[in-house]
Amino acid sequence: MAEIVAPSAPTSKREYSQEERQSIVISFSGDSGDGMQLTGGQFTNTSAVVGNDVSTFPDIPAEIRAPAGTIPGLSGYQVNFAANDLYTAGDSPQVLVAMNPAALKANLPDLEPGGTIIVNTDPFNRNGLRKAGYEKNPLEDDSLSGYDVHPVPLTTLTRNALADIEGMSNQGKDMCKNAFVLGLVFWMFDRPLDYTLKFYETKFAGRPEVVEANTRALKAGYYYGETAETFQTQISVPKRQIVEPGVYKRITGNEAIVLGLVTAAQKAGKPFFYGSYPITPASTILEGLAALKNFDVRTFQAEDEIAAMGSVIGAAFAGSLAATASSGPGIALKSEGINLAVVMELPLVVIDVQRGGPSTGLPTKTEQADLLEVLYGRNGESPIPVIAPATPSECFDMIIEAFRIAVRYMTPVFVLSDGYVANNSEPWKIPDPDLIAAIDAEPYTDPDDYQPYMRDPQTLARPWVLPGTPGMEHRIGGLGKQDVTGNVSYAPEDHERIVHVRADKIRGIADFIPELEVTGPDQGDLLVLGWGGTYGAIRAAVEQVRDEGLDVAYAHLRYLNPFPRNLGNVLGRYKQVLVPELNLGQLAMLVQAHFPVRVVKLNKVQGSPFQIREVADKIRQVLS
Repeated sequence: MAEIVAPSAPTSKREYSQEERQSIVISFSGDSGDGMQLTGGQFTNTSAVVGNDVSTFPDIPAEIRAPAGTIPGLSGYQVNFAANDLYTAGDSPQVLVAMNPAALKANLPDLEPGGTIIVNTDPFNRNGLRKAGYEKNPLEDDSLSGYDVHPVPLTTLTRNALADIEGMSNQGKDMCKNAFVLGLVFWMFDRPLDYTLKFYETKFAGRPEVVEANTRALKAGYYYGETAETFQTQISVPKRQIVEPGVYKRITGNEAIVLGLVTAAQKAGKPFFYGSYPITPASTILEGLAALKNFDVRTFQAEDEIAAMGSVIGAAFAGSLAATASSGPGIALKSEGINLAVVMELPLVVIDVQRGGPSTGLPTKTEQADLLEVLYGRNGESPIPVIAPATPSECFDMIIEAFRIAVRYMTPVFVLSDGYVANNSEPWKIPDPDLIAAIDAEPYTDPDDYQPYMRDPQTLARPWVLPGTPGMEHRIGGLGKQDVTGNVSYAPEDHERIVHVRADKIRGIADFIPELEVTGPDQGDLLVLGWGGTYGAIRAAVEQVRDEGLDVAYAHLRYLNPFPRNLGNVLGRYKQVLVPELNLGQLAMLVQAHFPVRVVKLNKVQGSPFQIREVADKIRQVLS
């Protein structure tokens, strides 16, 4: 292995001021090949390790490889790190790292007035400006006069730092400029290099020249910040003080789903089967599970969504804990199979990581427009429980809860995540597995008077019998049937009875799930009611307006079918109910249909989550 030679630290430091802030929002943006996801991830990891609360929002292009230097080809990563509790990745960044003209043009409108811009000047040539749609160079006119601009020739400086590495092309050196800018930002915000240096050594363990190059670039960027006169202030964010003791891990929603699926199977004492077809933004669930075979996990990448659903039905019928995941288009394709699981009354979990639609829509952008699809997007009367985690870390608990419901009530269960929850990350306190209650998933083994659709009097669930159990051979399928016996029947009274029984079974889940909790006044002028990934923006907005003296409460639904049993009572205590959703008002319509309350809608379908100020402004408008 070649010896790693890093640039020497300067012998004397220049004078610079130091400033302390409670929170900072940084946006990294560049071509999809510039390593912005890795850069943002490393900055986030380091901030979490040094004690800050963190919340992130990756912005990934939908195109596999859009033309370099263009706005459609941009990849972004927003990091909010703070000394206090965070609920979102922040509204407007205070710092923008723009790796090319397109990154500057696309992100400048979101930057806070007077914000800091670190811009790579090397691509600001005629061709780069043309690709971004600039007629003039914004670095040479007064269009950026309201910002704190730091022009840095990142490409040139990175090549200079790596000049004596033999055998490395300029293209290879340019791939390290994200390490240079990361080092620079580490200096600006008083972050240590150690954790990223260890990351390079681990990730590129088999490629010592890559470890050397990234190490040099990272340190060169750090020393550039320390010595360059353009950077006059180093900003620090203190540690978050109020943290529950424990071991923490930065986790995304999809990562939490993976761990939740495996934990549920372990707590049920069952093998776990996952059948799926890759689709953005659910694909990383399959990738994560494929690496956990040592936990009795079997993953199957099917040829299409229909085959994936069929495999999961087969696994559940055979006695495994089984799940599948997709997004809106894939859920549509799975719908007939899901309905078969409803009629067969099999316990399995279907995860819908929602994205912008309809059709192919916005594959990498977030939306909440599948609520009505999962509730009603099947033929016939086919009720299914629907639950929705509110945060990335909550995905772990809600997946286990989904299996608890599925096995207890012998039914498929939908888990509604979304692109924001799936890709956003936050610190998660790793729970003690011994404190997680077991899932009672023992098969039914008593052959006396057994019938395939005999029912538990409390839950109305039919028995889960493993095929081939002596004396308990049975037939289940998709045809109309008689309750209890399961015999095929076209008799009107048999069909109506079993349709009512299945509906009553799902309604009865309301007695098992917790009641809705309200934060704020127990009654009053306004309740803000949300679901899914809108949680952070709603909570932060309500806390903000309450600090202004407004009397407002909020509640967040994790259970969407059935609703918590006290929902009607809660809603009736407020004059108005504001429902923010990333759709055109699906939950608002359901609430209005079920309860005699005045509902005010706040809707957004731009492929991006709510900003705190958007919800806060609507609250002020309603209460004015």
